[in-house]
Amino acid sequence: MKLPPKKKHLLSSEAHSVALKILAFTLALSIAKRFYLLKMATTAASGLQMATARPCFSSSRRVFRSGAAMLHGNVKVVSSSKLSSVCHKSSVQTFQRSFTSSSLKMSKFVTKAMAGSSENKSSRLPINLKGKRAFIAGVADDNGYGWAIAKSLAAAGAEILVGTWVPALNIFESSLRRGKFDESRVLPDGSLMEITKVYPLDAVFDNPDDVPEEVKANKRYAGSSNWTVQEAAEAVKNDFGSIDILVHSLANGPEVTKPLLETSRKGYLAAISASSYSYVSLLKHFLPIINPGGSSLSLTYIASERIIPGYGGGMSSAKAALESDTRVLAFEAGRKKKIRVNTISAGPLRSRAAKAIGFIDMMIDYSLVNAPLQKELSAEEIGNTAAFLASPLASAITGSVIYVDNGLNTMGVGVDSPIFEKLDIPKDQH
Repeated sequence: MKLPPKKKHLLSSEAHSVALKILAFTLALSIAKRFYLLKMATTAASGLQMATARPCFSSSRRVFRSGAAMLHGNVKVVSSSKLSSVCHKSSVQTFQRSFTSSSLKMSKFVTKAMAGSSENKSSRLPINLKGKRAFIAGVADDNGYGWAIAKSLAAAGAEILVGTWVPALNIFESSLRRGKFDESRVLPDGSLMEITKVYPLDAVFDNPDDVPEEVKANKRYAGSSNWTVQEAAEAVKNDFGSIDILVHSLANGPEVTKPLLETSRKGYLAAISASSYSYVSLLKHFLPIINPGGSSLSLTYIASERIIPGYGGGMSSAKAALESDTRVLAFEAGRKKKIRVNTISAGPLRSRAAKAIGFIDMMIDYSLVNAPLQKELSAEEIGNTAAFLASPLASAITGSVIYVDNGLNTMGVGVDSPIFEKLDIPKDQH
């Protein structure tokens, strides 16, 4: 459109001013948009849902429309004075097309990022231990808590190494080879738990110098070597370099059936050595090969803080020491290598080891009647708790006693007592 010569200078000045305003606004909005796109791309790359992206972008669009309306208002003023500029219209239209195109691209990008996030992540919170390696000390059969923990860790993807008491080693390895444990090895996905390697271990002895001659000459130890705690740790290091999870599933009280008043010093100290200090020694020697951020677990029992008649021989003292050591070790291992240290206070289980106490069936029956949850505890429940504690999901839990006993630890009285028979206490009818 040609303008009258007499207004040429006026048109050029005012059109130039409007064009500069448009250019400044376009440049500012372009910078803001690019910063926003960069922020959105970073968020998407981290795998986070970006459900808020579109509303936020719509808000930006509304800001633009408001700004555009203002510009168009200015244009109308100029038009009323016959100061329309082809250059101005072209700039606004080009910017509108560019912004609309970017909006569509951004919308597609957000949708794709959200879809990718949904496809790659399960709707459930998983325990993923793939790439992790665990050493479980104290596995000698397929019906104890040690086996259950190994199985749950394997189900979560961890590689399994076990340490087996030397006198039980041949029977355990033979049973594995002959398929005697195959039924117990079945994982939730139908595959069989693989034990990469079985190491001989007697956690009562820290190093070869601690082993008495009578033990060295014992035929139950014949044919085995490198089975002290120090030697086992060195063997694992030579074979695999490092581990991520350490589990202590060991306990022994030679006088466990004796009341404390009838327990000898030798029997008492033996219970402490095998059931408590063995954990200190195990963590001490394995700590250098546990990767930072790893986890260490042990098993304890409510007798550490409550009176359990019949659980004698210093075993209640050993469990109390184990729990106290757990807190101290959590501090020391946490400060040194960011290792978490916890213990699981497990309820009664009909394992071969528990049967040595002599009244395990009575304790299970007592728990069924008196615990808040009236059901028999399964080894799998202990194993699953261990898998959780070993996983990143428990990254802030350390120095803790985790009770897995159907809530029995919370009870102050036995509700099966005749004293409470007139009370209307809910009972499981199944």
